[in-house]
Amino acid sequence: MSEAVDLVIRARWLVPVEPAGVVLDHHAVAIRDGLIVAVLPQAQASARFRATTTVDLPRHLLMPGMVNLHVHAAMNLMRGIADDLPLMRWLQEAIWPTEARHVSAAFVRDGTRLAAAEMLRGGITTCNDMYFHPEAAAEAFAEMGMRAVVGLVMLDFPTSFASDPDDYLRKGLAARDQWQGHPLIGFSIAPHAPYTVSDASFGRVLAMANELALPIHLHVHETAREIEDSLALHGVRPLSRLARLGVLGENLIGVHAVHLDDADLDLLVRHDCSVAHCPTSNMKLASGIAPVPRLLGAGLRVGLGTDGAASNNRLDLIQEMRHAALLAKLGSMDASALPAHAALRMATLAGARALGLGDRIGSIESGKFADLCAVDFGTLDCQPCFEPVSHLVYVAGREHVSHVWVNGETRVDKGIRLLHINDSELLQLASVWQTRLGN
Repeated sequence: MSEAVDLVIRARWLVPVEPAGVVLDHHAVAIRDGLIVAVLPQAQASARFRATTTVDLPRHLLMPGMVNLHVHAAMNLMRGIADDLPLMRWLQEAIWPTEARHVSAAFVRDGTRLAAAEMLRGGITTCNDMYFHPEAAAEAFAEMGMRAVVGLVMLDFPTSFASDPDDYLRKGLAARDQWQGHPLIGFSIAPHAPYTVSDASFGRVLAMANELALPIHLHVHETAREIEDSLALHGVRPLSRLARLGVLGENLIGVHAVHLDDADLDLLVRHDCSVAHCPTSNMKLASGIAPVPRLLGAGLRVGLGTDGAASNNRLDLIQEMRHAALLAKLGSMDASALPAHAALRMATLAGARALGLGDRIGSIESGKFADLCAVDFGTLDCQPCFEPVSHLVYVAGREHVSHVWVNGETRVDKGIRLLHINDSELLQLASVWQTRLGN
């Protein structure tokens, strides 16, 4: 007698990510109550399961939904507002003044809705966000049906969101309390960076992260200037300062980690930290090339992030895979550095593990949430296809994403629309905010 399931997805190629390097031909995924029940050949799936819905993907690659390990989602409303500037000029002359004038709960809610729509359409099912008004971000992600870890931001200077470090944490904790237990929404502690957070504030961050068992999400070693300033102010490099303060640990996600010497790398390894690699943003801001092959060779968890749309300018993790692979080859002068399967693992399971979610998402395995993405290789620009994972990284674009599921529920269907929100509504939001920011 056949076994009832909600959904069976049958694909030409299935890439589970775990075990590594595997491509399964003509396999299927059976899903019940949002969880993966089985991964098996299509003929066996037809014999074993009776599905309420069956989706056939005869020319597609089925893969885990991607994990964007670092994003400032609401900054979608500032896409293209200040280009072709180095990081500190970009922040001080354009981004921080714009935020002071315009950031509000409504700004964050609307910008995050736009970002979530963009990410879902590109096959990103989970993101690690860092921005103000976490309660508004959580509301937007939940509305869009996207899995998110929302950062409780802290800085040492006042903004339109909070007046001082205690105020940031108080408001962040209120948001966490409001959304605690939601199936799609989690939280991290997000001190912005060593150059904007004092030793005393890092002490508060560490205490809260330990008490609540939350990840710590911060920018670190992004530019050479950051390190020079830290040496001048603190007498040590930023990672050494964080180690002295007790901040480094397996729950730390260090974003960028571009400028690392041997001692820095040793600290990251010794404390079992994770790294969010943002290759496109690093290129655009001329921050440098992160030593990703060395990080991976040392056994570190390295995921991929887009950063915000104001410094990228798109939330496209397929692009990040391609840029990560190409930069790794160029930076090491080794064409074998970071092959396609390794780039895909960075975009999926590595990011999930960095967030402490590796037992729930990031690979196609029985018992995990059915967060999945299908990419259509049947178009003319994808012909011929000899190796599908190579094709994903070096040929395809986010425009080839055809279907996306989160918890087994369809979020994107046939690549043309989000099922739960109207494009015209999102376009109107973007237009309203463009007018406000332009005045």
